Amino acid sequence: MNLEAQATVRFESGPAQVSLLELYTSEGCSSCPPAEAWLSGLSQNSALWKAVVPVVFHVDYWDNLGWKDEFSSREFTQRQRDYAASWGSGSVYTPAFVLNGAEWQTWGRTIPGNVNPESGKLIVLARGSQIKVTFSPSRSGGPYSAQIVPLKMNATSRVTAGENRGRTLTHQFIAMNLVRTDLSQSGENFGADVSWSTDKADALAVWITRSGSLAPIQATGGLLR
Repeated sequence: MNLEAQATVRFESGPAQVSLLELYTSEGCSSCPPAEAWLSGLSQNSALWKAVVPVVFHVDYWDNLGWKDEFSSREFTQRQRDYAASWGSGSVYTPAFVLNGAEWQTWGRTIPGNVNPESGKLIVLARGSQIKVTFSPSRSGGPYSAQIVPLKMNATSRVTAGENRGRTLTHQFIAMNLVRTDLSQSGENFGADVSWSTDKADALAVWITRSGSLAPIQATGGLLR
């Protein structure tokens, strides 16, 4: 379905910080399906999009070990390596969760509530190839950047080689791409207009960082259809 024929889709946060939960995974990793299954359970959780925005990045460093993951990206691997470097680590692994920019090794439990009640309000308007981002920080600051990720939902893969050979894997919240854009200031608000098709996406995740930083300040998202 072409979004040009639909009304504008609106996503917005409140002033309290919405958590960004990232998972780094691969179809070539036999330890990853349980982590993905747990994260997929968020699709039935009332906290989804309101308190937590999940994004699953498929990395490519498993691709030469028997099975090439069609959702993998070198860019996503580099993002994980950048995180590891910021923590002083020289290695990466899967499955790996990152919660609000910090390594989270106790996944499988209740996601901790965010302690920042005043991050600022993020509004995203999506219509066809146009995405409008507006961030109103609770305190003066900046400069800011927006990270925009289209998500694929309910995808399945029949794996015929590698550690998961013979398994049919089901995925949710798959990152299809990642676009970064700097926000321009207008009064107390910061914003950007991005031309970028979301025709093949089922959902959208957007978060704000300070320019040059990986750590999210505010996030929002939701289903596009």
